[in-house]
Amino acid sequence: MRRVRAICAAGLCLVTLAATPACSQGDAPTKNAAGTVPAELQAGEAKFNANCAACHGVGGVGTSQGPPLVHKIYEPNHHGDAAFQRAAAQGVRAHHWEFGNMPKIDSVTPADVDQITQYVRWLQKQAGVF
Repeated sequence: MRRVRAICAAGLCLVTLAATPACSQGDAPTKNAAGTVPAELQAGEAKFNANCAACHGVGGVGTSQGPPLVHKIYEPNHHGDAAFQRAAAQGVRAHHWEFGNMPKIDSVTPADVDQITQYVRWLQKQAGVF
């Protein structure tokens, strides 16, 4: 009986280890061929870094304070661009992650959020999210 349990435990460990990469939060986004964010997205990058990166991480990869935005959950078909506007204007009740609720962000305008969203979508595309 002990041998059966040991074999089952070993199998469970192998399955868990094999599944771990599939559950990762995604690779860090890559830069374009020139090594920089495209000029038309740099304002969005700066606004993201100033208003979002403390929780969502530089490059949107997440931190211990907030989830990665470069993740399948935030692809346009699941969280459309309007979701970013609502999140900034109203905050968000925690529902996908266990980081707690996101407060509204008074320091950004709807135009700022549009630029931030375009930058995040570019990051997602670079990482192969969509």
